[in-house]
Amino acid sequence: MTAPVLICGSMAFDTIAVFEGRFREHILPERVQSLSVSFLVPSMRKEYGGCAGNIAYNLKLLGGNPVPVATVGEDAGEYVERLAGLGIDVSRLRVMPGTYTAQCFITTDLDDNQIAAFHPGAMEFSAQNDLSDASAAWGVVAPDSKAGMFAHAERLHAKGIPFVFDLGQAMPLFEGADIERMLGLAQVLTANDYEAGIIEQRTGRSLADIAAGLQAVVVTRGGQGATLLTEGQTVEIPAVKPEAVVDPTGCGDAHRAGLLYGRTTGMSWLDSARLANLMGAIKIASRGPQNHAPSRQQIDSLMRAAYGVGLPG
Repeated sequence: MTAPVLICGSMAFDTIAVFEGRFREHILPERVQSLSVSFLVPSMRKEYGGCAGNIAYNLKLLGGNPVPVATVGEDAGEYVERLAGLGIDVSRLRVMPGTYTAQCFITTDLDDNQIAAFHPGAMEFSAQNDLSDASAAWGVVAPDSKAGMFAHAERLHAKGIPFVFDLGQAMPLFEGADIERMLGLAQVLTANDYEAGIIEQRTGRSLADIAAGLQAVVVTRGGQGATLLTEGQTVEIPAVKPEAVVDPTGCGDAHRAGLLYGRTTGMSWLDSARLANLMGAIKIASRGPQNHAPSRQQIDSLMRAAYGVGLPG
């Protein structure tokens, strides 16, 4: 078994409903001051989500050893059992009494517009999940409560465990000084193209300048692939063409899993970033963040076909 990877981030349920109409036909701009609408949603599904859960799921597909670090509510039993059933170490999932697991309720119309409500629930207590006795080869600090992200970063840094800082959906919570503080603790920064621009704007620094103080910076660019900045070099990594473009939810988390697996198994930064691209392409062809289930052999074959290199071992 590969060395453990601490996956610090959110665990959540996503409830997604489809309104078979258009919001604009029911929301009157001149009446929004007294808005009262109800949508019939005959189609609905519940997905397992959250960054820690998604990254752990993808890392396990690769044969890695993820250890999700998250706070969940009393309703998380089915989710925890699912992860445990996949062989994932759930010992660092802490149940917070009297709370619900973080949940996002999303209603989508026929124009792909969305109305969402997010309940953070147990996620608000993530800073209480202690890592003082933890050991791992790598870690990741993914979107979570702001206090939790800093607490995990400080604890990983104190333990000498290198980690990836994934700003992601937590971006609105982080000012320039917050980002700089996190960069002073992390070894790697990952972001999508938009987030990378915000990071440069808020810190007043270029990605190349930021990368000079880290092991690597990896920027995902969707269908255009990814950019890797490491050891003073900038490398453009072409994307892997997916079987279909179905749902981008969780693609960033799948990408992080590929990057972490590569680094824990001795792959170069280039090949780790290539594997990350592939994992994102596999995920986007499936609806929901944890419904794709390729075998490790299939992933290896796809990696060889795309980049001419296989998985370690």
